[in-house]
Amino acid sequence: MQASPKRFPHRWALETFLVCWLSMCAASSLLSCPTSCTCNTSSLEVDCSGRGLTAIPPDIPQDTRTLLLLNNRLSSLPGASFSNLSSLHRLDLSNNFLDQLPSQLFGDLVNLTEIRLRNNSIRSLDRDFLQGLPLLRRLDLSLNGLSQLPPGLFDDLPMLHWLSLRSNRLQSLERITFEPLSNLENIQLGDNPWECDCKLRDFKHWMEWFSYRGGKIDELQCTLPKELRGRDIRMVPVEMFNYCSQLEDENIAGPGDRPTPPCTKGIPAPLEPEPSPDCPQKQRYRPASVRRAIGTVIIAGVVCGVVCIMMVVAAAYGCIYASLMAKYHRELKKRQPLMGDTEGEQEEQRQISSVA
Repeated sequence: MQASPKRFPHRWALETFLVCWLSMCAASSLLSCPTSCTCNTSSLEVDCSGRGLTAIPPDIPQDTRTLLLLNNRLSSLPGASFSNLSSLHRLDLSNNFLDQLPSQLFGDLVNLTEIRLRNNSIRSLDRDFLQGLPLLRRLDLSLNGLSQLPPGLFDDLPMLHWLSLRSNRLQSLERITFEPLSNLENIQLGDNPWECDCKLRDFKHWMEWFSYRGGKIDELQCTLPKELRGRDIRMVPVEMFNYCSQLEDENIAGPGDRPTPPCTKGIPAPLEPEPSPDCPQKQRYRPASVRRAIGTVIIAGVVCGVVCIMMVVAAAYGCIYASLMAKYHRELKKRQPLMGDTEGEQEEQRQISSVA
């Protein structure tokens, strides 16, 4: 039963005002929609994808929560591109031509939870590129030209739980770059030219810790060295990186403590002389062969098994010998001769000597 306007005039007037106000707001949002985009007033989504845009439309509604700009021709983004979109939650810039992105590009988007930059031409990122995004949960940087990530890039992303770095030019990563991501659950690193050498050793340890606490990571195949080409670095024995400690010791000693032999200084590699006592040649450290590492583990296991068997046999022999001696002494006491029986004592001494 609806209330009569005569009984509740103030309530009826308030409801009428709210209906009119909401209608005006919807109409205002609809009228402010960019001509090159389509807007959904119910979900507050603005779709500008596939329109051949070379710049972001300036009249995007301020209450937009989802902005789709994929499949356009965007090659650059000015620093103030998203200054009035503080309500934005999802931003998709995939399949464009973005290269250099300004520092703190998303600094005003404090409510942003998802950024997609898939399939662009991004070659480098500034350390402060992702600052001011405390609620960001998903970040897609796949299919770009990234060759490295600056330390501190993920320091202000406490809520990030999904990250994709697939199909870039990454050869190594620093462990310190990923340690602030305490809530990360899934990371994609495949299809990169990984060099599985000393530079990747610490990150390998981080991956093992990440997998141990339940994180999901795709296959990370080595490109170099050739002994490990095609192998997942997570399955490479840690002994393969033992030579890294020797290199670190040499780096700590400093170049002044390791003078370059004068006979090889400045001579091209193909013309280097043969090593001699008067002209020592520095030995290059190379990773051990995978087959040798596995063979060493097998041989060590066999040796340990043989030693254990020998110890068990020795212990069993000792127990049997002790049991026989105890039985012998019990029988000897039963047949102990009388006092003064010299012949009996001599016979007993002969028996003890024969047993010993």
